[in-house]
Amino acid sequence: MSFSRESKEEILKTEIEDDACAISFLSGLFRSCGEISKNGSKTYIKIVSDVEGLFAFCKNIIKKLYGDEIEAEIGENYNINKNTFYEISFEVEKFKRMLMDVGVLDFSENGLTYNFEIDKNLLLEDETRRAFIKGVYIGSSTSSIKLSSDSAQSCGSGYHMEFVSQSHKFLLDFSNILAEYNIIGKIFERKNSFVLYIKDVNTIQDLLALIGANQSVLDLSNEIVTRELRNKVNRQVNCINANINKTVEASLKQVSAINTIINTIGLDSLPEDLQEVAVLRLANQEESLDELLKLSTIQLTRSGLNHRFRKLIKIANTLEE
Repeated sequence: MSFSRESKEEILKTEIEDDACAISFLSGLFRSCGEISKNGSKTYIKIVSDVEGLFAFCKNIIKKLYGDEIEAEIGENYNINKNTFYEISFEVEKFKRMLMDVGVLDFSENGLTYNFEIDKNLLLEDETRRAFIKGVYIGSSTSSIKLSSDSAQSCGSGYHMEFVSQSHKFLLDFSNILAEYNIIGKIFERKNSFVLYIKDVNTIQDLLALIGANQSVLDLSNEIVTRELRNKVNRQVNCINANINKTVEASLKQVSAINTIINTIGLDSLPEDLQEVAVLRLANQEESLDELLKLSTIQLTRSGLNHRFRKLIKIANTLEE
């Protein structure tokens, strides 16, 4: 299950007790993902979600607020890109009272219109604003965040969460609500829709904490630590590999120079100090300078040993010329 869906399922595990919060939640849900459709003479408001538990959650809220006389319908699920989606239908005539309470429909002489404008009267209290944000999060949020199954598996870089809507005004008003909690996002247009996106991982954590997805906050914190540890290990491995490559390249160059000398004038023609380091290198071709110093009986510093190898290379270059 994706991180986004897990966080939504977590939110739906907590029942909304307060009636005003329940209406605010439904208002956020319908405004963020509701669509008008017709089937013959009947008009429906439909919600499509990849969260299976949403239907039961809404059903409990509606029963609590309006009793058993009205009931939503859940259509057959269907798959898109290996993800299962569920369609929940609300017949407008049956749910007229509820839809007017949540403020998503306008009934006028021109007929039925969908109202994306947020009813601020529903969001006067902190708790009702949080419930509204929950509804919008369930209805329209998506995320590219993937959690690592273990510390050795990479799940991509960066953190991204977005809210998609057909209404620029709705997203603008919603971003202002989030800004009251210091959750700042940016809006851009994508094809025929608008997107409010958040890329800062700390801001995403604040948003999840705001709507009560505490386990998701912990999971995301663990992911941050895992990625930082993995990146640190990768940097160290890259550094080690780079040093190994440098050691191998230097050794090959030194051995090649020594072999050139052997095949031309011979090691016996060299001063004793250079003969000693040449023999030492030939006997330990894979070792670094530091390791050669440990193996050597010669009293030399690292720079002194390196200086003698440079002399050998210079002699070999002269002989080749």
